[in-house]
Amino acid sequence: MKYEEFQARDAFDHAELLAFAHGRLFDDPPLGFDARLPLPPMLMLDRITHIERNGSRGRIVAERDVRLDDWFFQCHFLGDPVQPGCLGVDGIWQLLGFFCAWAGGLGSGRALGCGEVEFFGQIRPHDRCVRTEVDVRRYTELEKAGAAMVIGDATLFVDDAPIYTVKRAKVGTFQGIAYPDYPHPSPHGRGGQMER
Repeated sequence: MKYEEFQARDAFDHAELLAFAHGRLFDDPPLGFDARLPLPPMLMLDRITHIERNGSRGRIVAERDVRLDDWFFQCHFLGDPVQPGCLGVDGIWQLLGFFCAWAGGLGSGRALGCGEVEFFGQIRPHDRCVRTEVDVRRYTELEKAGAAMVIGDATLFVDDAPIYTVKRAKVGTFQGIAYPDYPHPSPHGRGGQMER
């Protein structure tokens, strides 16, 4: 598909999300477009069922099928398998990063934090589907900084029951930080504090 079609779409299936994670969803990315979703097993989304933007606001909804043999049930915990809550939060950041790229943000995505997080349920091996709904409160492009930022409030459901809420989750995209020559040493081979 073309980049223009990518930005006009309102849903994405699993194959398309994997293609995005590999950087192959469209063949004409704009200069500076480096955004990716993580690849499995860190990819916490199977499909995006709805994405929309209305000015600086928007909404994005995604689902993930629970698998009896999901990798995290094998180690978290022995005799008491439960999906780590942090993976649900990461799925919210993945969704916000995708929104940022879809809305026009250039560069690589980075989670920037969140406000209040509340867990009041759990995801276990015989559940069926996790749905994440994010209301985008603000999307901003910072042209002078070569960055874009998105902030959203999210609710995560398992089999239609709400189990997590996350307020003010933040993700940004930043140009010039990608590390495509990994694992070779390069200027982007080390982390540390990012410029403010």
